Amino acid sequence: MDTFLFDAPVFGPVISRRLGVSLGINLLPPDGKVCSFNCLYCECGLNEERRTGSRQLPSRTLVREKLEERLQIMKAAGDELNVITFAGNGEPTLHPEFAKIVEDTLLLRDRFFPKVKISVLSNATQLGKTSVSGALAKIDNNILKLDSAVESTFRLINNAQKSIHVEDIICNLSAFRHRIIIQTLFCKGEIDGVSFDNTTDDELNALIKAYKAIRPDSIMIYSLSRNTPVDTIYKVEKKNLEIIATKLRENGFTVEVA
Repeated sequence: MDTFLFDAPVFGPVISRRLGVSLGINLLPPDGKVCSFNCLYCECGLNEERRTGSRQLPSRTLVREKLEERLQIMKAAGDELNVITFAGNGEPTLHPEFAKIVEDTLLLRDRFFPKVKISVLSNATQLGKTSVSGALAKIDNNILKLDSAVESTFRLINNAQKSIHVEDIICNLSAFRHRIIIQTLFCKGEIDGVSFDNTTDDELNALIKAYKAIRPDSIMIYSLSRNTPVDTIYKVEKKNLEIIATKLRENGFTVEVA
């Protein structure tokens, strides 16, 4: 299926089903993907298909200049803005200047749109690094991914780099005592002849155990809504998401179904 890349360091604003009017920041190459995950459902495509570009990351200076320019235009036009979101073509916290770019973004937000929230969409694989966790501690909405707490399912769905294990991610999330919104995508299907389904009782029980250790402010659950690079992965219907949400709420969690 067709997937897409963001072709600029600052893009949008777009209407996010979760965040409202969102101005995006892409800290990855405009013509390729850089990520520590290789999720079967990634709207940017699979890593091996998206590494043909320059792989050159936008500089801190370029991001600051483009963000300032866009915010100036939006402010002058009286445009609505709810959030500035670090997202884009892969994992934003892999950028070596991520912490400094966050500082620049906070200063520009305070100057032009002081009521706007700063969000990041991250897979939390870099959370163990002090510079990354320190930067995320300054962000309003840390929307951090956990699709499965079972290593074998995590491997199938997220296909992380071999050195990354879900137990370590859960440990780092649990140690991060700042605002966390956990984002879990539910899906089922098969890859290379192996079936997966992260909605089973065993999967949900493992997730609940992990959520209790992490203690997130809230949990966002959702399923597929865009094209995926793999055509043997299938969405979970809204009625089934609501059943999952009920179980999570019974365990004391605040849950949003997207």
